[in-house]
Amino acid sequence: MKEHVEIPLREKNIVLIGFMGVGKTTIGQLVAKKLYRDFIDVDQEIEKKQNMPISLIFQKFGEDYFRKIEKEYIVDICTNTRLKVVSLGGGAYLQEEVRNACLSNCIVFLLDLSWDSWKDRMPLLVENRPLLKEKSMEEIEKLFIKRQNAYSLHNSKVSTNNLDPETVADEIVNSVKLTWSIYEPNQ
Repeated sequence: MKEHVEIPLREKNIVLIGFMGVGKTTIGQLVAKKLYRDFIDVDQEIEKKQNMPISLIFQKFGEDYFRKIEKEYIVDICTNTRLKVVSLGGGAYLQEEVRNACLSNCIVFLLDLSWDSWKDRMPLLVENRPLLKEKSMEEIEKLFIKRQNAYSLHNSKVSTNNLDPETVADEIVNSVKLTWSIYEPNQ
């Protein structure tokens, strides 16, 4: 068992969570650029490691297999890297081990979008999201609502309704810098 080392606040990874299609990748890239950090999109990294798109991983191996490799990858990032901005896939944070690793070692931001605003984005999302294919709007809304419980466990929440990615990224960066100055001044 590895001994727990307290990570200085300024070195903690910043993790973005939220429902699929909320803008975690776009906003995460902007936050990383503004804070001079590397950006990690968990879904893209898994696709690279598995050498296939997530939709094909789901199709060939099933969701359980995907969730297992997703969990291992995220827990590793959260416990063994620093100074990153990390975007999680929409369902990753439902796993308790993932939530615990993120909350223990990182600063977790929920990108919150209302159901009505999300519905407006849906036509752009269905093609690349295995969990949305062949689901009715009612089924997707149930999934959206069900995930809100897990998403409620975070360090900070930013509403993205009617905001452009740049504005949301600025809000996150300002929040992080304020937190640093309060809890780790003189650094």
